[in-house]
Amino acid sequence: MACITISGYPCSGKSHRAEQLKKALEDRLADSQNAGPKLKIHVLSDEEINVSRSAYDESRLEKPARSAMLTAITRHFSKDTILIIDGMNYIKGYRYQIYCAAREAGVRVCTLFVVATADMCRERNTQRDESSQYALSTLDNLIMRFEEPSSMVRWDSPLFTIPWDEELPVDDIWKAIISGEKRPPNQAVAVLTKAPTDALQTLEQTSGTLVQLILSAQSHAAAPGGVLTVTLPPSIRLQATVPSRNITLSELQRVKRQFVAVHKRALTQGLAGKGDLDWSEETIARKFISYLEETLN
Repeated sequence: MACITISGYPCSGKSHRAEQLKKALEDRLADSQNAGPKLKIHVLSDEEINVSRSAYDESRLEKPARSAMLTAITRHFSKDTILIIDGMNYIKGYRYQIYCAAREAGVRVCTLFVVATADMCRERNTQRDESSQYALSTLDNLIMRFEEPSSMVRWDSPLFTIPWDEELPVDDIWKAIISGEKRPPNQAVAVLTKAPTDALQTLEQTSGTLVQLILSAQSHAAAPGGVLTVTLPPSIRLQATVPSRNITLSELQRVKRQFVAVHKRALTQGLAGKGDLDWSEETIARKFISYLEETLN
């Protein structure tokens, strides 16, 4: 349904804002005046997937931690769930990965940027239990490498920037996740329908049979050209409009080779699921007749 990515410095209050937002959205959903769908709200955090603070001490530990979080995110995407991602989310490339996964799953997205000063974050870190603290060098490194979200890029939009001492814009967030734009999947990640394994064989046989049927119909016609009626066994009746002259076998063979080549390319390049070609014998036959008419006329 929707994915809300929370970003900000470590110890900036992201988890507090995540719980605030969850409570506010749950109140909206429980309101008797809400006539919308029944939705669940889930806050996904490092703690839930057992990623410790020490995972950010070294890049060799941080990369598998981010990978584990991304896997958990995609697993929680659902048409009836509002997912709040309470993770580090400080790298723009990682937020882009989340955005692409959300587009592929067909859910709306928005970003919540929790703003706090570096000094405030360092102070809050020292006030935590020792098991929940970041090492001072790790905290400084994460703050230094933080890549601020921007409303100018599509993977951070719509962006809600929340200073540490201001209220959440719940109305605007609600509007973004309930009725905001739902971006379609990128073609690079769109799921394509696979063609049947015998599609190429059907393509060759059907177009070859039609070549012979058209030659036969032409030989029995009262005059060259016009509308030729052919019947593809067992009972597919087709009509082809050809020029007012005798069409040679070599012409028909050339058209057949071009037609097969175009559709073979679609098969080999993974484009078979696009368009309205369903690779059945009748559909291929009708496509071939249309291609023949366009080429010869």
